[in-house]
Amino acid sequence: MMPTSFRLLAELCERLEATKKRLLMIDAVADFLKRLDQEEVEPAVAMILGRPFPRRSQQTLDVSWATLSGIIEHMAGVERKEFWQAFSKSGDIGSATKAVLENSKTRRQAVLFERALTIVEVRRDFSAIGETSGTGSRGKKERLMEALFSLASPVEAKYLVRIFIGEMRTGFHEGLMEQTAAKAFDIPLVDVQKASMITGDVGEVASVLKAEGREGLGRIGFEVFRPVQLMLAQMADNVEEALKEHGGKTAFEYKYDGARVQIHKHGDQVRIFSRRLTDATGSLPEIVEAVITNVVAREAILEGEVVAVNSSGSPIPFQHLMRRFKRVHAIEESAEQIPVKLYLFDILYLDGESLISFPYLQRRQKLSEIAGKILLATQIVTENVAIAKPFLGEALAAGHEGLMVKDVNSAYTPGIRGKRWLKIKPVLEPLDLVIVAAEYGYGRRHGWLSDYYLAARDAETGEFVEVGKTFKGLTDAEIIEMTRRLKETATRETTGRVSVAPTIVVEVAYNEIQRSPKYKCEMALRFARITRIREDKNAEDADTIQRVREIYEKQFLKKGRYKTG
Repeated sequence: MMPTSFRLLAELCERLEATKKRLLMIDAVADFLKRLDQEEVEPAVAMILGRPFPRRSQQTLDVSWATLSGIIEHMAGVERKEFWQAFSKSGDIGSATKAVLENSKTRRQAVLFERALTIVEVRRDFSAIGETSGTGSRGKKERLMEALFSLASPVEAKYLVRIFIGEMRTGFHEGLMEQTAAKAFDIPLVDVQKASMITGDVGEVASVLKAEGREGLGRIGFEVFRPVQLMLAQMADNVEEALKEHGGKTAFEYKYDGARVQIHKHGDQVRIFSRRLTDATGSLPEIVEAVITNVVAREAILEGEVVAVNSSGSPIPFQHLMRRFKRVHAIEESAEQIPVKLYLFDILYLDGESLISFPYLQRRQKLSEIAGKILLATQIVTENVAIAKPFLGEALAAGHEGLMVKDVNSAYTPGIRGKRWLKIKPVLEPLDLVIVAAEYGYGRRHGWLSDYYLAARDAETGEFVEVGKTFKGLTDAEIIEMTRRLKETATRETTGRVSVAPTIVVEVAYNEIQRSPKYKCEMALRFARITRIREDKNAEDADTIQRVREIYEKQFLKKGRYKTG
């Protein structure tokens, strides 16, 4: 069978972008997957979803927008001004790339003599770019990228660019891909979803289905050192709501202001993965040592929270902890300056056995049996409001964020946000939003990008929808660093405003959500201020515009609406 060209994948993405009908999307992608060789399936699925690598991979392309745009301008033989004019017409970097290449006489003449890119070759090129590091790596990356784009037709270049910036804009998301894999390989959707939960990667599941069919799914299980997607929680306003949702007796745990980690152990080998499933092992040597010394298991996958503490053991703000996760040098010195404490709260896998279908309290019991001297999250199990409310007060008095509330019979569902786990924060719920643009400040902030446009993710389309703007919350040092990072991902610059790729997530506090015709969503955050930079989250983890709308509507449970006319 001839290798599948990348152009066919790009043309498929064009068709996806042109329709909003989900069944047509699923049919089109299913037909495409059926025609692929087994080695092409996982790379194709990843690229359709806007990822250059498998989800479990720790590789990143690490290419700035300045580098990417410079290569495109060189390939098209255009000046930057011409490229930005194309961008202003479409509002999309990928479409602008396609437009300038289609209008380039130099490019049209060159492609007549070039061979076709294949899906496997594109993955290979992405890997070569991701593996390039060290002295002279920038120049080497540029040469590899130029070689890749030199073989790309305009439509292929459009989607290569979108994969580089991680924004496909086709509306085809992970859930639709699971339905597609089920249809393409004639497998019940529930089986695909279960396998996808365990592996954390629907592309890997589709590859197994292509090679082995349903029988292959039966052999999919947890692998130590392959991170698993995390179970997620929804918000509850108060203790009463949580108890009502869970129908009686439930588990209340301290919600720590730390970094959630997934810990994998095999013998004396330990690896620690962050909330984003990136490897943070090197930054936390004392946690590695604690797990090796205490955890009584040959193999285990555990979950916990790492909290930064002061000399007396009291928790200190989250941003101090993030310094530990960023540190790659002088780790011992950093560990002395910012000590950390681990609290375990769940176990997914133990000595060859998956525990995710076990009831939560049973998993907690197994965790207590193997944790040694490592602390477990402080917990009570009750159905009594009069007991739960003081427990919330105790958590807050101890410097923690609030409570996690877990249905005592709940299974662990990787990657799913449901009501079996709830979180209670006694303040107005902050939102995790993405910075999509920034403006230069005034006065002493002149020359810094210090006014930030904030956006929520549309769960239906994957696009980012602006809901407000703020210049409050960051220190001068953070603003300087943010300016550097935003300039690296800039996609467009007009007078005073810089549009950026949606990569940086910030936690945002606000007084209320109000109606506003200024924004497409017709809502805006009032008195928004950034409370912290969420280095542990990526754009896929941002709150959705649907969630923002839900909070907006919930405001009217206790107050009336303003009626016009």
